[in-house]
Amino acid sequence: MDLLVDFFPDLIAGLGITLMLGVVSFILGSALGAMITLGRISGSRVLRALAAAYVSVFRGTPLLIQIMIVYYGLPQLGLEIPPIPSAIVAFTLFSAAYLSENFRAGVLGVDKGQWEAAASMAMPYWKTLRRVIFPQAIRIATPAVGSRFVALMKDTSLASAVTVVELTRIAEGIGTSTFRYMEALLLVGILYWLVNTVLQIGQQALEKRMRRAYA
Repeated sequence: MDLLVDFFPDLIAGLGITLMLGVVSFILGSALGAMITLGRISGSRVLRALAAAYVSVFRGTPLLIQIMIVYYGLPQLGLEIPPIPSAIVAFTLFSAAYLSENFRAGVLGVDKGQWEAAASMAMPYWKTLRRVIFPQAIRIATPAVGSRFVALMKDTSLASAVTVVELTRIAEGIGTSTFRYMEALLLVGILYWLVNTVLQIGQQALEKRMRRAYA
């Protein structure tokens, strides 16, 4: 308890960075993931192949390696990005690959009769997606997307590898200065658990509300 009191300002600052990394990366990753989904379901073989290759690469390589490539590798190519933006770029690219598959599963989960009904009304393809398919796909994909958000919030701990002072980095600092690594790590672990518990409760409430909307 004394660690919490002594290092409370540092912990709050680290928690703020953690939340910022998770929320910003999730929003950007969702936008990019939606575009990748459009590529995966498009009629163009080239777009489908490019989107599938993107998903394969970013799902098939460790997130830590991706973070290090952005922060340590890109400067060799003349592109130097500060620690926090580097982490956001890496988290965004990584999460987009998974979110695109969540969105695609939602689109594929919509009954084919919905497409046929829209076609019978001569509704254009993009209008069908926007007004008929996507609203239903989002409801189907919500549980998986929510789980990805929770996972991403935990993944932000890897930002400490590129000197971002988030919760995990704060725990390392507390351990180094006090030699009480176990207590520091457990304290930060509890903070992560509390954040993700709140997110899970919010996800469940959203799912319940969306089910009522389509009841």
